[in-house]
Amino acid sequence: MLTLALQNEGWKSVYLSEPLSEGLAPEGLKEYVTQRARWCLGLMQIARSPLGPLSSNNLRLRDRWSVVDSVLYWTTTYVFRIAAITAPLLYWYFDVVMVDARLPEVISYFGAYYFWILLTMNLLTKGILVPILHDVSQLLGAIPISRAAFTGLFKPHGHPFSVTAKGGDRSKVLVQWRMMMPFLIGFILTFGGLLLGVFFDRFATHSAGDGKWVILFWSLYNLVVLAVTCLACIERPRKELHVKDRPERAVFSIDGRQHELWITSLTMDTVRIRGLHIPPQTRGHLVIDDIPGRIETYAIAEVADGLRLQLLPTDAQREAFFVKFYADGHEPGVTEVKLRNLARDIFRSIGPRRD
Repeated sequence: MLTLALQNEGWKSVYLSEPLSEGLAPEGLKEYVTQRARWCLGLMQIARSPLGPLSSNNLRLRDRWSVVDSVLYWTTTYVFRIAAITAPLLYWYFDVVMVDARLPEVISYFGAYYFWILLTMNLLTKGILVPILHDVSQLLGAIPISRAAFTGLFKPHGHPFSVTAKGGDRSKVLVQWRMMMPFLIGFILTFGGLLLGVFFDRFATHSAGDGKWVILFWSLYNLVVLAVTCLACIERPRKELHVKDRPERAVFSIDGRQHELWITSLTMDTVRIRGLHIPPQTRGHLVIDDIPGRIETYAIAEVADGLRLQLLPTDAQREAFFVKFYADGHEPGVTEVKLRNLARDIFRSIGPRRD
């Protein structure tokens, strides 16, 4: 919205490929869906505003097309996910032929298309778009996001702002029953449809021909997606972790003695170290990776596992801190996915919890 407003007034904006700040991500599943639905509604309101692609304004063609592209994304992607789950049910329960094609044709045309799409997207995104998990991530918010898309498109005004809740208790298991229920019902209906199709020809006749095999595979795939989606609605206990909270080694020197310690929290002005206790106001020097020279410090207070130090960096050291925090590749988020690590993390999340 701000970029479009600036462009409309004659200003020029550029994209800076550096994370300059660290914000708070949604803390839970419900908050995640609320945020996405709010983004969707906001985009639809922009599309219907004086800065929309069909309005009389000073936006360039590329600006207008970017809004159109976003509208198409929000109005089609999540509706398609819902349709992909419900379409096989029309065949199993109402004998509506969803696929009219022979199995070899489906394999040669759709199979080749699907294979190359997976291969290309895997290369472009470095494995971030994982089959099934990508479907689950979109299906989780498909219903409220689709509702927000068409509500905002046809009635852009008069909607309250939905704030993303923060500071919730994440120390216990939380089951999002209300979110899970549509997916649980979809799983039961799909599984029931498969049983009816196997044991009763009345519900799923042979009118679909080879297309029945396609619907069978489609239904089995949906069962996996719906099962994983239901599991995703069960939130395990977890702790909040910031980029600046990643433990790293440092060397603290005082009175000619050096101590190798762990940094447990680091900001531009203070640092928390673990494994050493000294009186407040005691001065020393700290050596941190990627920061030139020794940083002058003094103890502020003792904490349970160590110390909190006040940093007194030079101008060169402060500039190095900016680079360390915001421009050295440690930005928040997932930038690459490796299947081995993914499988390990999934096993850890569903396995027994170790305290």
